[in-house]
This record gives sequence, structure tokens and C-alpha cells, in this order.
Amino acid sequence: MTQIFYSKDHEWVQIGEDGLATIGITDHAQEALGDIVFVELPEPGRNIVAHEACAVVESVKAASDVYAPLTGTVTENNQAIVEEPALVNTAAETTAWFFRMRLEDPTSVNALMSKAAYDEFLGSL
Repeated sequence: MTQIFYSKDHEWVQIGEDGLATIGITDHAQEALGDIVFVELPEPGRNIVAHEACAVVESVKAASDVYAPLTGTVTENNQAIVEEPALVNTAAETTAWFFRMRLEDPTSVNALMSKAAYDEFLGSL
């Protein structure tokens, strides 16, 4: 069973059977941003550290950094959302993922929240 984890910065992380982590922003984040018009993603091969700004999302309202929820090396980015940023508004937690990475420490996902914990966190905002 695929497990999805969440960060307090409103990113989600899905660990695939291949051990790669797929990262995107949550529905909550895309709703708060509004209509997304531009996405800048980290390039494959880039080493990123947890909590580092690694991508940018611009909407008609504002620009916002996307923070790495974990430490690792980017293996792929989603060019579909670069070409059509509005996809993030319609499929933020599915096909509009931002990038994939090989984690430095696969157990680091344990520091993130479950869906239930994330929903509780949202309720406290």
C-alpha cells in the first residue's frame, strides 16, 4: 500500500516501490495560492536539503517558495506543470507532482505527518 506523508509547509511525499519520493504541494496550498500561472522546478541531479526552498510557484495573487520536505537528490521533475501550471490547481495531489528524489535517509519520512495528522494540523490554522 502506498503511503503519503505531509509537511507543515503543505507539501506531500509519496514513497514509490522503487524507493523514490514524489513531492508536490497539497490541495490546501494550491487553494490558498489561487490560479497558478508559473512553476519553477529543481533540475535533476540537484542535491537538496530538508526545509530548503527548491521550487517556486506563482499565482495571480503571489509567488511562493516550495520547500524540500526531505533531504536527497532530484531524479526527475514534472515538465507537464511547467508547460501548463494550471494543472496544479486541478490535480495538486495526483498527476501535478513537482519532482522526484532519491532520499538520503529513507527513514526520514517518519518525521512527516500522516493524512489524519495533517488534517488535524489544518484544523488548528
